[in-house]
Amino acid sequence: MTQTDENRYINRELSWLQFNARVLQEAADENVPLIERFRFLGIFSNNLDEFFRVRYATVRRIVDAGKTGRKALGVYSAEELLGKITEVVIEQQTESLKILEDIYKKLEGENIYMLTENEITLPEHKTFIKDFFTDQVSLAVETIILREDVELPRIQDLDAYLMVKMVLTDTKKPLYALLEIPSTIDRFVVLPQVDGKDYIMMLDDLIRYNLDTIFSIFDYDSITAHMIKITRDAELDIESDLGKSFLEKLTRSVKGREDGEPVRFVFDKTIEKETLQFLLDKLGIKRKDSIIPGGRYHNRKDYMNFPSFNRQELYYPSVKPLPIPGISLEDSLFSVVAKKDFLQYTPYQSFSYTIKFLREAALDPKVRSIKITIYRLAKLSSIASALINAAQNGKEVTVQIELRARFDEESNMRYAKKMQDEGVRLIFGVPGLKVHSKVCVIDREEEGKIVRYGFISTGNFNHATARIYTDYTLFTANKEILKDLSKLFNFFDTNYIVNKYKHLVVAPHYSRNKMYRLIEEQIEVVKNGGNGLIRLKLNSISNYEIIDKLYEASNAGVKIKMIVRGVCCLIPGVPGMSENIEIISVIDKFLEHTRVYIFGEPGWEKVFISSSDWMSRNLDNRVEVTVPIYDEDVKKEIIETHEIAWSDNVKARVLNKEMDNRYKKDDKPVIRSQFATYDYYVNKLSQL
Repeated sequence: MTQTDENRYINRELSWLQFNARVLQEAADENVPLIERFRFLGIFSNNLDEFFRVRYATVRRIVDAGKTGRKALGVYSAEELLGKITEVVIEQQTESLKILEDIYKKLEGENIYMLTENEITLPEHKTFIKDFFTDQVSLAVETIILREDVELPRIQDLDAYLMVKMVLTDTKKPLYALLEIPSTIDRFVVLPQVDGKDYIMMLDDLIRYNLDTIFSIFDYDSITAHMIKITRDAELDIESDLGKSFLEKLTRSVKGREDGEPVRFVFDKTIEKETLQFLLDKLGIKRKDSIIPGGRYHNRKDYMNFPSFNRQELYYPSVKPLPIPGISLEDSLFSVVAKKDFLQYTPYQSFSYTIKFLREAALDPKVRSIKITIYRLAKLSSIASALINAAQNGKEVTVQIELRARFDEESNMRYAKKMQDEGVRLIFGVPGLKVHSKVCVIDREEEGKIVRYGFISTGNFNHATARIYTDYTLFTANKEILKDLSKLFNFFDTNYIVNKYKHLVVAPHYSRNKMYRLIEEQIEVVKNGGNGLIRLKLNSISNYEIIDKLYEASNAGVKIKMIVRGVCCLIPGVPGMSENIEIISVIDKFLEHTRVYIFGEPGWEKVFISSSDWMSRNLDNRVEVTVPIYDEDVKKEIIETHEIAWSDNVKARVLNKEMDNRYKKDDKPVIRSQFATYDYYVNKLSQL
């Protein structure tokens, strides 16, 4: 079979779109609380923006370079793929509009009404809207008159605009204007409550209501306003000027992203053809695959912040993160870890253990150094604050910070400068590689000797995302593991020397071959008459070589059970190729982010947690860390929580060649894995 055989692999981009379709399913699900459905619509829209800025833009670059891209993309040529993507996106956008209309109708049943500019009838609302526009909106609105002989000003990436058309009274000719919707004002404007009913208005419609005020100097017979949005290529072009620091180069490159080529133009499908053509000509957009008809409102990512109206019944119940059984945040975590490894599983358990660990290290007179990798920081980062505090207290603090964490570059650069100013030693990546590992090692002097403590995680050290991302973090004082971690930081300093590791599996040097050997071990188990078993939990799997290795294992009789949240290029359940492979995907309240590898049948398991997915970039172009779990209690906990996820028959979808995202159904007791996992930890606490 050829590498591009569509019977053997699913194209990565089309698989990603089907992941986003699963997000859209949550928005459509009437069992999901009403305002949470808005949130999933927002996530769907935000995901799609990023897809076009990165993946679609990459395919466009291949086409524009005159290449087919078939070898890199797999299954389809770049030209074919652009057409398929556009077809799927238009279909999904249409579905999302139907879902939005349904949610609006359901809101009315809750006495919450969304009003357009043509539905303002109550005096209280008319007065409020005029005052709100005058006091808060009018000074923030930028309006540009467009003329055929004047070049169009640059349209900001992902900002929303109203394209205004006026038919002038004297000439009967159209006059066009572009009006930028202020991003500094909340998109949803809550109007005064009347007779116990709540009312809300989009900022877009509030501006439409006041068009007569904005264009009062013109005499016109009619005026219309339709929304448009442009998405630009977000790929960074890093300068090669050796005279500049990497921080300077990246700063300039991030600013240059604003001038990226347009890769998607979304417009209100009710806009007049003449107006649309005028704008397309001005923008120089001719490619049909870049033009996506949409609804009245774009930037629906803003629905993630839909007002609550203090209606808790319209949200998922707020659940407080649990403490880790037997470990108090009031005691020294070093004394706990010195005795035994422990696991933190966010958001079921509190992220405060990570922050406490670093804060304790910052204050402890015995701590000599802290070394940590950082990929994505929160806007207000407790992690960065703890590291700065440690440096202020005389600790040697080394931070390997990945400035190229896509779309978080500016936040990371801001903290990098701040930490550097406070005496933190910064390492800016490894040439040719992104550092995606999530690790920390602390050297502490005890009785004249250096004793190491540390933690390794599947996710970012970010207290904001820890509320919604599921991630394991292993806290350990295992000498051998931490010796390997220290070697990793030596590699960051002297990356021309490739270290050998006895316990950690480090990409890009060792991960691929180690995974192959672990898969081959299970093939040997079957050949020797045993029951080979592989259980995986990943965000994505798209590398064809490792997929082929799993096909080989399946053909040998190894049972493979996979939970894949996002991209999955592997086709399971095909006789003679993958008949022993089953794959599900769980989309629910939290974002599934843990990476877990379990090799071997019960009682013989080798368990690993990792920062790495099974994609080419993770295996070959990033520094990733996979850690074996040696502590039997921690191993048992990971296996048990993984089995809960595998048993989900409420929010699990079956992945298959048809990519139909059908829900997993069986006759077993109902298990909604995220809720059941929380109950698992509640039960652990009750047993103390």
